[in-house]
Amino acid sequence: MMSDISLVVPCFNEEEAIPHFYEEANRVLKEMNIFDNAEFVFVDDGSSDGTLRILQELFHKDKRIHYVSFSRNFGKEAALYAGLLKSKGQYTAIMDADLQDPPSLLPQMLSAIQNEGYDCAATRRATRKNEPPVRSFFARKFYKIMGKLSNVPVVDGARDFRLMTEKYKNAVLSLCERNRFTKGIFPWVGFNTKWFSYDNIGRVAGKTKWSFWKLFLYSIDGIIGFSTKPLAFSAIAGILGIILSFIMIVFIIIRRLVFGDPVQGWASLVCIILFVSGVQLFTTGIAGLYISKIYTEVKQRPLFIIKEEK
Repeated sequence: MMSDISLVVPCFNEEEAIPHFYEEANRVLKEMNIFDNAEFVFVDDGSSDGTLRILQELFHKDKRIHYVSFSRNFGKEAALYAGLLKSKGQYTAIMDADLQDPPSLLPQMLSAIQNEGYDCAATRRATRKNEPPVRSFFARKFYKIMGKLSNVPVVDGARDFRLMTEKYKNAVLSLCERNRFTKGIFPWVGFNTKWFSYDNIGRVAGKTKWSFWKLFLYSIDGIIGFSTKPLAFSAIAGILGIILSFIMIVFIIIRRLVFGDPVQGWASLVCIILFVSGVQLFTTGIAGLYISKIYTEVKQRPLFIIKEEK
């Protein structure tokens, strides 16, 4: 039987947060009068704490609970994909277990789809209060860079929290690439999307699993996955390097003819060598990133391996 709504919840070491999320989500579902026609799809992304035990307990006491447990940590993108695959609802919502995605927005989001003709209701953070200033600064810079490099619009502060129709969900699942960046996949598939803004909310329990380094690597995946402009930039950098090298050569020749060369040229030579070498390494590194993504795709390894499923 098809549920009215499916809540897909990726979890990685969220033992403390899951009970709070379950209680708050149920409160909202009761207010929406769809408590009995809803399902929870939790995805345990190889947690090392008691996350799986909590999900097993919820499964045994609530028939609306379903879960997938990975054999190891495959990452949030794989967990989102697995959850969407397992969800059966007419509408599907993606939410974090830490309550940074407020369930209280679900009634407005569902209304936008049912009454206003939207295919998806998405959320974004209007502010980044309670977040470290350095992290906020680089996050904003990433969205600006992504907006200029990518061919798809990535909204500043966009969250994974969104409610979608079955048609929209199937479109997202049709993109079965291994190097997934859902913040780019969502706008790439198109459809009509309504945005809801809200102030940043702190975690209800536990600690964030996203370090600065992980976020940096994730941003690189997003740029590489949805733009080929870095390859063009590397070619331009090579051309500029050649032009600058010619200018330096002309400068050195003129200086030699006019002023002579009292055994000082080694410094200029070293600068030129270092500059050209840097350009070469930079452009080679960019090409290497794209090649590494091709390597990952052609191996066709599964996005995840399931250890337990209910």
